[in-house]
Amino acid sequence: MRVFITGATGFLGGALARVLAAEGAEVHALVRPASDHRRALEALPITWREGDVTVAESLSGLFNGAEWVIHAAGRLGQPGVSAQVFQRINVDGTRNVMAAALATESRPRVLHLSSTGILGPTGPDEAAENAPYAPTNVYERSKAAAEAVALAFAAKGLHVVVARPGFIYGPGDRHGLGLFRAIRDGRFFYIDAGRHLFQPTFVADAVAGMLACLRRGSPGDVYHIVGPRAVALRVFVTTIADALGVRQPRWSLPRWLAMAAATSLEAVCLAIGRHPPLGRTAVALFSEGRVFSWQKAHDDLGYTPVHDIGAGVSATVTWYREHTWL
Repeated sequence: MRVFITGATGFLGGALARVLAAEGAEVHALVRPASDHRRALEALPITWREGDVTVAESLSGLFNGAEWVIHAAGRLGQPGVSAQVFQRINVDGTRNVMAAALATESRPRVLHLSSTGILGPTGPDEAAENAPYAPTNVYERSKAAAEAVALAFAAKGLHVVVARPGFIYGPGDRHGLGLFRAIRDGRFFYIDAGRHLFQPTFVADAVAGMLACLRRGSPGDVYHIVGPRAVALRVFVTTIADALGVRQPRWSLPRWLAMAAATSLEAVCLAIGRHPPLGRTAVALFSEGRVFSWQKAHDDLGYTPVHDIGAGVSATVTWYREHTWL
């Protein structure tokens, strides 16, 4: 089985590459010219193919012979990134990948990695896959537009299945590392007392769900690939603090004050060319309920997430320490 992965140098794409290589798949992965981000996967038998999702011509013929194509490349939400950048990478990049797959004679199965974030805040109630798009920031809007592009190609006859992961954490994750470090260093504070619900997903569950999408998903179907249960942020943070063996965070700010502080920090850091320690997107994530049903993935694909936060956080902390990230 030949599998082609875009975004293999990222957290989730890399996790998929490791599992597929271990299963004996012939893994090909896209890498931009002169990029050194492949270093974390250098021990794996991966064939690296130079190209760029934003340059359609560079993808011509790359998917020949592939039975599966996994589109994991994308720009994550980050303060200071313009709408044009998100459009070019997340939306136009998706269109280029889908067009290249459609032009491939073997017509591979394609997995598009979207985001539950495109549905916006859900409150305490679970949102299913058929809930309307309700993105709240420029990143989520770009992911909604990218998903629409992928589904449009499914309507053209390409075998595209969409996986919507939520908040993913686990070994190798640099995006969530800051949360673990802030709790370790006593810099973390709650927003609205950490009472809002969200759904942490351990990376091994996310990978299992996404591969189930490829193996058993029908063209044009969308699946939420999320953790086993929703928890209040305070519960997740308490679990991390216990695993780290540090004092529990005690301070809390109301949402309006945290949002005002994040707005000011973004403006100041943008002016001096630094990454803000707190952004509005993070404030929103930690102060809005975001709960999603994985029932459809269970019924159609057999997906059942098995890593609750206790085991997942413990494994993550152990890995971070072994690799001196903490």
